[in-house]
Amino acid sequence: MPVTNQLANQHSRRIIGIDPGLVHTGWGVIDTDGQKLQFIACGVVAPDTDTTLSIRLFQLYQQMVQIIETYQPDDAAIEEIFVNHNSASSLKLSMARGVLLMLPNLFDIKVSEYQNRVVKQAIAGSGRADKQQITQMVSYLLPKAKGFITQHDMADALAIAITHAHHGKVMEKWQAAEMKTSNEKKAKEIKGIAQ
Repeated sequence: MPVTNQLANQHSRRIIGIDPGLVHTGWGVIDTDGQKLQFIACGVVAPDTDTTLSIRLFQLYQQMVQIIETYQPDDAAIEEIFVNHNSASSLKLSMARGVLLMLPNLFDIKVSEYQNRVVKQAIAGSGRADKQQITQMVSYLLPKAKGFITQHDMADALAIAITHAHHGKVMEKWQAAEMKTSNEKKAKEIKGIAQ
Protein backbone atom coordinates (compact mmCIF):
# COMPACT_ATOMS: atom_id res chain seq x y z
CA MET A 1 0.00 0.00 0.00
CA PRO A 2 1.46 3.37 -0.97
CA VAL A 3 2.20 5.73 1.88
CA THR A 4 3.64 9.24 2.04
CA ASN A 5 4.55 11.39 5.01
CA GLN A 6 1.86 12.82 7.25
CA LEU A 7 1.41 16.55 7.62
CA ALA A 8 3.60 17.94 10.36
CA ASN A 9 0.77 20.03 11.85
CA GLN A 10 -0.42 18.47 15.09
CA HIS A 11 -3.98 19.53 14.21
CA SER A 12 -4.19 17.69 10.92
CA ARG A 13 -7.15 15.41 10.33
CA ARG A 14 -6.99 12.12 8.51
CA ILE A 15 -9.91 11.27 6.25
CA ILE A 16 -10.74 8.00 4.53
CA GLY A 17 -12.95 8.26 1.48
CA ILE A 18 -14.87 5.16 0.44
CA ASP A 19 -16.39 4.43 -2.97
CA PRO A 20 -18.67 1.48 -2.17
CA GLY A 21 -18.94 -1.59 -4.35
CA LEU A 22 -19.25 -5.33 -4.00
CA VAL A 23 -16.90 -6.11 -6.88
CA HIS A 24 -14.50 -3.21 -6.23
CA THR A 25 -14.56 -0.84 -3.26
CA GLY A 26 -12.22 2.09 -3.70
CA TRP A 27 -10.62 3.69 -0.68
CA GLY A 28 -8.39 6.72 -0.32
CA VAL A 29 -6.74 8.35 2.68
CA ILE A 30 -5.72 11.99 2.88
CA ASP A 31 -4.54 14.36 5.60
CA THR A 32 -5.72 17.94 5.86
CA ASP A 33 -4.74 20.74 8.18
CA GLY A 34 -7.77 22.80 7.23
CA GLN A 35 -6.06 24.38 4.23
CA LYS A 36 -3.69 21.87 2.64
CA LEU A 37 -4.42 18.36 1.43
CA GLN A 38 -1.88 15.57 1.42
CA PHE A 39 -2.17 12.15 -0.17
CA ILE A 40 -1.47 9.26 2.18
CA ALA A 41 -2.67 6.08 0.44
CA CYS A 42 -5.30 4.56 -1.82
CA GLY A 43 -6.36 1.16 -3.05
CA VAL A 44 -9.16 -1.16 -4.00
CA VAL A 45 -10.76 -3.97 -2.01
CA ALA A 46 -11.90 -6.73 -4.34
CA PRO A 47 -13.71 -9.62 -2.61
CA ASP A 48 -13.63 -13.02 -4.30
CA THR A 49 -16.43 -13.04 -6.88
CA ASP A 50 -16.48 -16.85 -7.03
CA THR A 51 -17.96 -17.25 -3.57
CA THR A 52 -21.22 -16.58 -1.76
CA LEU A 53 -22.54 -13.12 -1.06
CA SER A 54 -22.12 -13.54 2.70
CA ILE A 55 -18.44 -14.47 2.32
CA ARG A 56 -17.85 -11.55 -0.08
CA LEU A 57 -19.35 -9.16 2.47
CA PHE A 58 -17.20 -10.68 5.20
CA GLN A 59 -14.08 -10.33 3.03
CA LEU A 60 -14.98 -6.69 2.41
CA TYR A 61 -15.37 -6.19 6.15
CA GLN A 62 -12.05 -7.90 7.00
CA GLN A 63 -10.01 -5.98 4.43
CA MET A 64 -11.51 -2.62 5.37
CA VAL A 65 -10.83 -3.31 9.06
CA GLN A 66 -7.15 -3.79 8.17
CA ILE A 67 -7.11 -0.52 6.22
CA ILE A 68 -8.74 1.44 9.04
CA GLU A 69 -6.39 -0.09 11.62
CA THR A 70 -3.38 0.72 9.43
CA TYR A 71 -4.24 4.34 8.59
CA GLN A 72 -6.33 5.29 11.67
CA PRO A 73 -8.54 7.95 10.09
CA ASP A 74 -10.30 10.61 12.15
CA ASP A 75 -13.22 10.89 9.72
CA ALA A 76 -14.84 8.68 7.09
CA ALA A 77 -16.76 9.80 4.03
CA ILE A 78 -18.74 7.49 1.78
CA GLU A 79 -20.60 8.03 -1.44
CA GLU A 80 -24.35 7.59 -1.45
CA ILE A 81 -25.61 5.14 -4.04
CA PHE A 82 -28.28 5.61 -6.61
CA VAL A 83 -30.74 2.89 -7.53
CA ASN A 84 -30.11 1.56 -11.00
CA HIS A 85 -32.41 -0.44 -13.25
CA ASN A 86 -31.21 -3.81 -11.96
CA SER A 87 -32.84 -4.19 -8.55
CA ALA A 88 -30.78 -7.29 -7.67
CA SER A 89 -27.53 -5.37 -8.25
CA SER A 90 -28.83 -2.39 -6.27
CA LEU A 91 -29.73 -4.65 -3.36
CA LYS A 92 -26.27 -6.28 -3.30
CA LEU A 93 -24.57 -2.89 -3.54
CA SER A 94 -26.74 -1.67 -0.66
CA MET A 95 -25.58 -4.61 1.44
CA ALA A 96 -21.92 -3.77 0.75
CA ARG A 97 -22.59 -0.13 1.53
CA GLY A 98 -24.25 -1.15 4.81
CA VAL A 99 -21.08 -2.96 5.86
CA LEU A 100 -19.00 0.06 4.88
CA LEU A 101 -21.29 2.51 6.72
CA MET A 102 -21.23 0.46 9.91
CA LEU A 103 -17.52 -0.34 9.99
CA PRO A 104 -15.99 3.07 10.90
CA ASN A 105 -18.45 3.34 13.80
CA LEU A 106 -16.76 0.30 15.37
CA PHE A 107 -13.66 2.52 15.66
CA ASP A 108 -15.59 5.59 16.90
CA ILE A 109 -15.13 7.28 13.52
CA LYS A 110 -17.98 9.50 12.36
CA VAL A 111 -19.24 8.73 8.86
CA SER A 112 -20.48 11.41 6.46
CA GLU A 113 -22.30 10.69 3.22
CA TYR A 114 -22.11 12.57 -0.09
CA GLN A 115 -24.16 12.28 -3.26
CA ASN A 116 -22.23 11.47 -6.42
CA ARG A 117 -23.13 14.79 -8.05
CA VAL A 118 -21.94 16.72 -4.96
CA VAL A 119 -18.56 14.98 -5.17
CA LYS A 120 -18.29 15.70 -8.91
CA GLN A 121 -19.24 19.34 -8.36
CA ALA A 122 -16.70 19.74 -5.54
CA ILE A 123 -13.86 18.15 -7.50
CA ALA A 124 -14.45 19.06 -11.14
CA GLY A 125 -16.87 21.98 -10.90
CA SER A 126 -19.62 20.04 -12.66
CA GLY A 127 -22.08 17.49 -11.32
CA ARG A 128 -21.84 15.74 -14.69
CA ALA A 129 -18.06 15.21 -14.75
CA ASP A 130 -16.95 11.82 -16.07
CA LYS A 131 -14.54 9.36 -14.44
CA GLN A 132 -11.56 10.64 -16.45
CA GLN A 133 -12.20 14.25 -15.38
CA ILE A 134 -12.44 13.19 -11.72
CA THR A 135 -9.18 11.23 -11.98
CA GLN A 136 -7.42 14.21 -13.60
CA MET A 137 -8.65 16.66 -10.97
CA VAL A 138 -7.75 14.34 -8.07
CA SER A 139 -4.25 13.99 -9.55
CA TYR A 140 -4.05 17.78 -9.79
CA LEU A 141 -5.27 18.34 -6.22
CA LEU A 142 -3.09 15.52 -4.83
CA PRO A 143 0.03 15.48 -7.06
CA LYS A 144 1.72 12.74 -4.99
CA ALA A 145 -1.23 10.43 -5.74
CA LYS A 146 -0.78 10.58 -9.50
CA GLY A 147 1.43 7.50 -9.84
CA PHE A 148 -0.66 5.47 -7.40
CA ILE A 149 -4.12 5.92 -8.93
CA THR A 150 -4.48 2.89 -11.17
CA GLN A 151 -8.27 2.54 -11.10
CA HIS A 152 -11.15 5.00 -11.18
CA ASP A 153 -12.42 3.53 -7.90
CA MET A 154 -9.30 4.89 -6.18
CA ALA A 155 -9.74 8.35 -7.70
CA ASP A 156 -13.42 8.33 -6.72
CA ALA A 157 -12.56 7.44 -3.11
CA LEU A 158 -9.94 10.21 -2.92
CA ALA A 159 -12.49 12.60 -4.44
CA ILE A 160 -14.95 11.70 -1.69
CA ALA A 161 -12.29 12.37 0.96
CA ILE A 162 -11.41 15.72 -0.64
CA THR A 163 -15.10 16.65 -0.78
CA HIS A 164 -15.39 15.91 2.92
CA ALA A 165 -12.35 18.07 3.66
CA HIS A 166 -13.83 20.95 1.69
CA HIS A 167 -17.34 20.71 3.07
CA GLY A 168 -16.45 22.23 6.40
CA LYS A 169 -16.87 19.27 8.72
CA VAL A 170 -13.13 18.83 9.03
CA MET A 171 -12.57 22.60 8.98
CA GLU A 172 -14.88 23.04 11.96
CA LYS A 173 -13.01 20.39 13.96
CA TRP A 174 -9.66 21.89 12.98
CA GLN A 175 -10.79 25.37 14.02
CA ALA A 176 -12.10 24.01 17.33
CA ALA A 177 -8.72 22.35 17.98
CA GLU A 178 -6.93 25.60 17.12
CA MET A 179 -9.23 27.55 19.45
CA LYS A 180 -8.59 25.08 22.27
CA THR A 181 -4.82 25.36 21.79
CA SER A 182 -5.07 29.16 21.69
CA ASN A 183 -7.17 29.22 24.87
CA GLU A 184 -4.75 26.88 26.67
CA LYS A 185 -1.84 29.10 25.63
CA LYS A 186 -3.64 32.20 26.92
CA ALA A 187 -4.48 30.46 30.20
CA LYS A 188 -0.77 29.59 30.69
CA GLU A 189 0.21 33.19 29.97
CA ILE A 190 -2.35 34.50 32.45
CA LYS A 191 -1.24 31.96 35.03
CA GLY A 192 2.40 33.03 34.50
CA ILE A 193 1.53 36.70 34.96
CA ALA A 194 -0.45 35.98 38.14
CA GLN A 195 2.51 34.23 39.79
